[in-house]
Amino acid sequence: MVTLDQDSPSLAKPRQRKKASRIWWEVHQWAGLKFSILLSFILLTGTLATLSHEIDWLLRPAMRVSPASVASEVNWAAVAKTAAAQAGEGRVISLEAPTDPWFAATAVMENAEGGLYFVYAHPVTGALKGHGHWVSAQRILRNMHRHLMMPIAIGVPIVSSLSLLLAISLVTSFVVYKKWWRGFLRPIRLTDLRTAMGDFHRLAGLWSLWFILLMILTGLWYLAEETAFAAPRLPSVKAEPAAEGMVALASRLPVTLEAARTANPDLRIERILFPTETSGAFVLHGQDAAILVRPRANAIFTDAGTGKVLLVNDGRDLSFHQRLSEAADPLHFGVWGGLTTKIIWFAFGLALTSLSVSGVAIYALRLIRAERRPPRWGQVLVLSWRGMGVWRWPALVLVIIGFVLIPSVFLQA
Repeated sequence: MVTLDQDSPSLAKPRQRKKASRIWWEVHQWAGLKFSILLSFILLTGTLATLSHEIDWLLRPAMRVSPASVASEVNWAAVAKTAAAQAGEGRVISLEAPTDPWFAATAVMENAEGGLYFVYAHPVTGALKGHGHWVSAQRILRNMHRHLMMPIAIGVPIVSSLSLLLAISLVTSFVVYKKWWRGFLRPIRLTDLRTAMGDFHRLAGLWSLWFILLMILTGLWYLAEETAFAAPRLPSVKAEPAAEGMVALASRLPVTLEAARTANPDLRIERILFPTETSGAFVLHGQDAAILVRPRANAIFTDAGTGKVLLVNDGRDLSFHQRLSEAADPLHFGVWGGLTTKIIWFAFGLALTSLSVSGVAIYALRLIRAERRPPRWGQVLVLSWRGMGVWRWPALVLVIIGFVLIPSVFLQA
């Protein structure tokens, strides 16, 4: 009878594979568990931020209009006239087109003391719908998600560095989950809580692969932009500052619009920036032929006094670096396809958030099952908290800092 020595190559190879597999699993677990408080919070706020404009619509009646009363094109002259009449000793900063037919047009305003607020007007008649505070659901959610209310130079690198943890989780999952491509249609087994949670975690992860990869790439791009790889500024031009008041400037807008339509008849205007103390130029932003760019990529600068076109920017003429920068936000928040894509992004954002939460629960449920105890949510929370180790403290502190700094948004306004 032949026996195999324990140190023989035939036994060493399976042991090596098992050891390597264990290392991959521990890395996967570490990436998903240690900073799970912060990661889950950022994922949740980002998910809500995709529909933050719609949340404000629900909270602010002044933002609502009847879709039947809205035309395909905004009556910018009427909206500007209403905004200018509300400015008083302050000024109009910009006019924003409705994102959907049931939204009012928005004017971003600054009062005489430098405070910011919104004026809402009917996009066709220009009729005043009401006012709104600068601090909104959109402002809070976007600021919390992007930089935890901290200074941008500090907060953005902290938040965007979480994309590295997502990248580690994604890469290790392909090793941990054997033959993962077979799991897309595998049902969730409800034999026990641990099994059901594990099946849900794998199923949600598989169907969210494209979304996870997109969040990783855009997150890494934000990190690179803020630290060492900022895109060159878009072309701009200034005009001699205008001496007129807001009402007079608003009356000059039709001439600007006519000149802009002649310069680029295909531009779908989404935003109009009013002249400032340093430049007397109207700036019109919108969408044209370039795909996946922010409205600012297509711009027309006109002299407020004469209506003369000073500069025309076409998003297709931007450098590759600039195009990447302009595509990041539409891809990250799903705004490029209107409400439809925002709802899709919201759904997959919830799935990604649930992946973070369920991964932590799986860790605790595995420990409970190993001890042959019935699972209780109190135990799950305690074991999850302990499993995070010392990393839980910086993660928790960063989330708390975000809430503590919410009043700073009101001070900025």
